Amino acid sequence: MTNPIKYNKKVMEHFSNPHNMGELENPDGVGEVGNPVCGDMMKISIKVEDGIITDIKFLTFGCVAAIATSSVTTTLVKGKTLDEAEKITRKAVADALEGLPPIKMHCSNLASDALYKAIVDYKKKHGIPLSEEEIGREKKIDEEDIHE
Repeated sequence: MTNPIKYNKKVMEHFSNPHNMGELENPDGVGEVGNPVCGDMMKISIKVEDGIITDIKFLTFGCVAAIATSSVTTTLVKGKTLDEAEKITRKAVADALEGLPPIKMHCSNLASDALYKAIVDYKKKHGIPLSEEEIGREKKIDEEDIHE
């Protein structure tokens, strides 16, 4: 018999009562990612006004950690500038949830990666050039991603 995965109270709160779940109508940017290890799929859509993320929603098919990281990521970035949101790291997502079981850390990768792809999508749609660093990060995410 395997040991069940134990989640902390903050993770369970975001799983049981996810924030910003759903889809935006006419989003300014959309990011979709998937993980071949666990089968989780995540889609984040953003609305941007004057360089600020004014609204954000997510749709996630996945485990407790995937849903919780999606929820907390949306709360971390709503009202932030694109530059501030772009700096949200995998570690920041896990820290905002007061930690994840080590076997579930890859779920925080999905949330931050989907957010990043939504920001890149927004920039591409609005003719905002990407830096070399941004191009490299996008390529790395795409190489890890199964969703096309």
